[in-house]
Amino acid sequence: MTESILSKSEGLMIRRIQPEDFDQIVELAVMGFGEKVAFEHKHYISQQKQFPEGQICIEENGKVIASSSSLIVNFDDYPDQHSYKMICDEGYIRNHNPNGTHLYGIEVVVHPDHRQKKLAQSLYAARRELCKELGMKSIMIGGRMPYYHKYADQYSALDYANEVIKDNLYDPVLTFQKKNGFVLKDVIHNYIPDDYESKTYATLMEWKNPER
Repeated sequence: MTESILSKSEGLMIRRIQPEDFDQIVELAVMGFGEKVAFEHKHYISQQKQFPEGQICIEENGKVIASSSSLIVNFDDYPDQHSYKMICDEGYIRNHNPNGTHLYGIEVVVHPDHRQKKLAQSLYAARRELCKELGMKSIMIGGRMPYYHKYADQYSALDYANEVIKDNLYDPVLTFQKKNGFVLKDVIHNYIPDDYESKTYATLMEWKNPER
C-alpha cells in the first residue's frame, strides 16, 4: 500500500494525499463546509501522519478537486450514539487503531465546480477497495441529512431516514449513500451540534465487506 497513485482515467488521478496537498485541501474544505466546520491544516497533517492510506484525493490537471478522510476503529468500542468529534478525535484521528475492525469515513468534499463528475462516487469506490485490501469487516459512516429540516415537523429523524431509504423522500446525502450500497443502521442525535439543516441528527450507515 505504498503506491500513492490508485487509478487514472479521463484526465483524473485518484491518489493518496501528500503533505504538499494540504493547502489545496483546506481551501476545498472551507468551500464545502465553511470555515467554522472545515478541518484546518493541523488536522490534515495529523490525519496523514496517523493513517496515510485512508486519506485520498482526486487530482485534475495538477489541482485537487475532491478529497476524503477515514480512520480505522473497533466500532464496538464506541457507543452507537457517538458524536462526530468523538469518532474522529476532533479531526486529529489520534484514536486511529491499526488493529481495528472497521473503516470509518469522516469526510468527503468535492469542489463546487466539479460536482457533476461523480467524484464522490469515485472516492466511495476507493474507500471500498481500501476496506477490502485491509480486510476490514465494514465501512461505517455518520451521514448528514441536510433536507431533514424541511420535514422535521412531519417526521422523527428515524422515520425521515426510513422514508428516504424507501425512496418516498429524497435527501442528497442519504440517497447517495444508499445508492452506494450503505445500509441504514440507526440515527444519531447530536452528531454535529451545529448542523442545523440535519437538526443535529446523522444516519449511522454501514457497507459490509463482501469478502468477510
